[in-house]
Amino acid sequence: MLSFLSSRQAGLEDPLRFRRAESTRRILSLELNKDRDVERIHSSGVNTLDVEPIEGRYMLSGGSDGVIVLYDLENSSRQPYYTCKAVCSIGRNHPDVHKYSVETVQWYPHDTGMFTSSSFDKTLKVWDTNTLQTADVFTFEETVYSHHMSPVSTKHCLVAGHRQEILAVSWSPRHDYILATASADSRVKLWDVRRASGCLITLDQHNGKKSQAVESANTAHNGKVNGLCYTSDGLHLLTVGTDNRMRLWNSSNGENTLVNYGKVCNDSRKGLKFTVSCGCSSEFVFVPYGSTIAIYTVYSGELITMLKGHYKSVDCCVFQSNFQELYSGGRDSSILAWVPPSYEPVPDDDEPTTKSQLNRAFEDAWSSSDEEG
Repeated sequence: MLSFLSSRQAGLEDPLRFRRAESTRRILSLELNKDRDVERIHSSGVNTLDVEPIEGRYMLSGGSDGVIVLYDLENSSRQPYYTCKAVCSIGRNHPDVHKYSVETVQWYPHDTGMFTSSSFDKTLKVWDTNTLQTADVFTFEETVYSHHMSPVSTKHCLVAGHRQEILAVSWSPRHDYILATASADSRVKLWDVRRASGCLITLDQHNGKKSQAVESANTAHNGKVNGLCYTSDGLHLLTVGTDNRMRLWNSSNGENTLVNYGKVCNDSRKGLKFTVSCGCSSEFVFVPYGSTIAIYTVYSGELITMLKGHYKSVDCCVFQSNFQELYSGGRDSSILAWVPPSYEPVPDDDEPTTKSQLNRAFEDAWSSSDEEG
């Protein structure tokens, strides 16, 4: 850290490289924050979390009890020990509360004045944050497992929602017209909503070696595909399946990159919400793994650590990129905060080896165009 600061002060170090290295250091030191509690409101499992992208201060949660809660993550008390309080909630007595389990909640990407929720009660609701009243309700014939609004689109306000056995859906953060869907029939499809035919490609785990003639035979996993997530730059897509595998795909041509993450335990019968880091030297993926959260390096597949704290299975996690914090929700009805320690241990003189020498994830995989040239 001191060498980075000295080099930056002397004009020898790129500020972006320093920021990436520090973000990486903080993620690799994530631990359960024993000084910060998240107020427990849900009476059953927490299925979904979302932190608003404007300030990174407010978080939504949705549970199997049909309840939606809005939390303030800021430490307004300025005390070392504090609780993230629920600002408000849509509880069982609210006239517009979901009748059954809430599977997805999401802030409107450009304004905290609105958020959306979808549920096993076959509805997708648009909420006014200030009044906690529904601005619109969409009713479907079948169960809504997942929905998503594009984080980058300024030309449309389309909400992608799928029915029946489509378990996960995500808009590309790079192109506002590209959509990815994951289904229970082992398939992952990429769609262009501008095209009448829609489907661009069906991802093939074998890269065409076993199903060269018929694309409809392509499968992404050997089981249900119940989670997907784009990398922050949109260049790659991660998928998880009930075959206990996670795969990394090139989002432009649909190629399986064949990165080996080993066994990724996945016993969820519905959508699994996982997340990725942003702005690090080497990007990371955070995946619910039984009652823990596994952290892998995205492009090498290396398992970095397992975060342990929940008593039952974890179904969702969300990354707060402003401060490199992670929040997770489990079937134990709790939401846990994982944060970097507030201090950095000073190594002993007789132990010169640093963590960066031990872990390749500290190495900066990013280079500027000047360095490449």
